[in-house]
Amino acid sequence: QVQLVESGGGLVQAGGSLRLSCAASGRTFSNYDMGWFRQAPGKEREFVAAISRSDSNIDYANSVKGRFTISRENAKNTVYLQMNGLKPEDTANYYCAAKERRLILKYRVNYDYWGQGTQVTVSS
Repeated sequence: QVQLVESGGGLVQAGGSLRLSCAASGRTFSNYDMGWFRQAPGKEREFVAAISRSDSNIDYANSVKGRFTISRENAKNTVYLQMNGLKPEDTANYYCAAKERRLILKYRVNYDYWGQGTQVTVSS
């Protein structure tokens, strides 16, 4: 089992920045690809960004490219999501996820473990 705990969410004005963190425990962090997903009220959970276990592969949703940056520190068992230029449409609950199998990063169904989420609200 892998336990994931997100932090760093909050309320920010449009154009502002937030940095989300996801701390993992329970298994060897470097054996897992990590992803961020988000879910707004009434909508399906959608892919935001993901990073492979060795940092060699990174993927972003088109809606966040150029604004969000995903990174990881295997020594700290932590993955980050730096969010700049936030827009009201970025408002959602953001979830961290981990997968062990070497499958496509952006597919939600490929992930095995999920955190509880952290709320991000962007005001206009």
